[in-house]
Amino acid sequence: MRNVQRAAIRAVATAGLAAGLALALRPARTVGAVDPRFPRERLWATRVLGARLVAQHAALLVRPRPSAARAAAAVDALHAASMLPLLASPAYRRTALVSGGFAAATAGLLAAAARSEGR
Repeated sequence: MRNVQRAAIRAVATAGLAAGLALALRPARTVGAVDPRFPRERLWATRVLGARLVAQHAALLVRPRPSAARAAAAVDALHAASMLPLLASPAYRRTALVSGGFAAATAGLLAAAARSEGR
């Protein structure tokens, strides 16, 4: 594995870790910046997502391997897909778009970094 590949995986993991920390530690403030209309009684889900992001991306920072990046990309792709039905809900549309978009972006970037092995 090349240093460039490792650096790419770590860069994406750093962004994911930062997002996770914001969601886990300051859910109302973070979600409020995206959509002030987000139902406050659902902030528990924001904390759960934040904790998942922290665990996933901290693991990538510790072990920035292509296999770990592929696994993380799959988890992020599943999260992005899970946001699609919420786009139909006015109460969750904006939040689902941002959350799903971020997950899709990290999935694509991690998959690309994992594929760059040996190139």
